[in-house]
Amino acid sequence: MFVSPMLLHKSEQPFEDKEFITELKLDGIRLILSKFNNQIKLYTRHNNEVTSKFPELLHIDIPDGTVLDGEIIVTDKDGKPDFEAMMERFQSKRSNHHIQFCVFDIIYYKGEKITHLPLIERKDILESLIHNDQYFAKVQWMLGKGEAYFDIVKQHDLEGIVLKRAASKYQINKRSQNWLKVINYQYADVFITGLRKDEFWLLLGIEEINRIKPAGIMEFVSPAGRKQFYKQFQDLIIEEDKKFIHVDPKIKCRVKFRNYTKKGMLCIPSFVEYIS
Repeated sequence: MFVSPMLLHKSEQPFEDKEFITELKLDGIRLILSKFNNQIKLYTRHNNEVTSKFPELLHIDIPDGTVLDGEIIVTDKDGKPDFEAMMERFQSKRSNHHIQFCVFDIIYYKGEKITHLPLIERKDILESLIHNDQYFAKVQWMLGKGEAYFDIVKQHDLEGIVLKRAASKYQINKRSQNWLKVINYQYADVFITGLRKDEFWLLLGIEEINRIKPAGIMEFVSPAGRKQFYKQFQDLIIEEDKKFIHVDPKIKCRVKFRNYTKKGMLCIPSFVEYIS
């Protein structure tokens, strides 16, 4: 049985509040695991059934009538979540990447919906239900300490933290201020090298010795930022193809992004400000 998961709002900064618990934000794929009629089924957050992709997860010993919420991850040699490796595993059964389902909430238990229970009580149920092994793990959490934990996350180049109100109910298919994510962004100064014709995507490049190296695409630009770009780019056009208009890299801006990909591209860059 699919349940549309509760979603997070964003907080620009971590904070210290003992009414909130703090968890590590895991860089993987959101997964809903359900067991009804003694059959385990797996769903993405968009209600795509992916049961056949992860046979390792189909033998968990949980009561019938249970629905779990969590993140499926692949870790690198240092034990950090590796999203690119996770996508390789997701897209190909032939991939030998080892997965782990990290469970952080429970929505149904023994056939009863328990979304009305405070998060802290749902965590207690999880504690007794999930036993850590090579394929399953409970997401560790602590009361408060958001600022201190975020400092540790930055030191280890992890994705970020999640702050959740300890008394919060589980709000199915809702984005709630009771659950907040704080992303450990990186920043870079890049050049705009082009734009896509049919959708607003900007091509980005990073300056290297004697060249501009491609750095990916950027979709997230403020309305004011787009307006300023449109005022400038016409005089900088150097060529076009079927998909893109290429421009002389004269417009420079600062962007924030999650991390560098293995190919040196910026992961999910978003516009901050123009610097030239």
